[in-house]
Amino acid sequence: MVQFKNRYLVIEVLVNGGKDSSGNDPIIVTEYNLLKAIKDNLLLNFGECGLALSLGSLQVKYVNPSTKLCIIRTSRDDYQKIWSAITMVKSIGKCSVTFNLLALSGTIKACKSAALKCEEAKFEHYKLEAANHLTPERLSQIRGYMEKIKTLEN
Repeated sequence: MVQFKNRYLVIEVLVNGGKDSSGNDPIIVTEYNLLKAIKDNLLLNFGECGLALSLGSLQVKYVNPSTKLCIIRTSRDDYQKIWSAITMVKSIGKCSVTFNLLALSGTIKACKSAALKCEEAKFEHYKLEAANHLTPERLSQIRGYMEKIKTLEN
């Protein structure tokens, strides 16, 4: 039996517009928004054939709307095409964004450890930045996202 070879990309979405007047982000990064932007860009840059070849293996495994950290799974054969399509995405919805590849791995285990390290660093930064405004609900939400990373499987 042939095993399906995967690549996992840990990606950070950087919103170029900054925050609006109320201090909120102009867009909430969701699995649907992210996948739609990648698929649209695959179609634009690689055509229908390139999109169709990549769709079988493309999957968003994890998205954190707060820290905008994402884990994307793709096949080993298509990861360079997906990576280049992600690099060429200029906006999600009507919000200008840039993607930063933090880690590329062949296993979900290595990907989880890279994502956890990044999430923990962002959480520590957030605790320092919003020390007085950190509510117990927000703390449990952040811990929930970290637990979600730990439970990721193929």
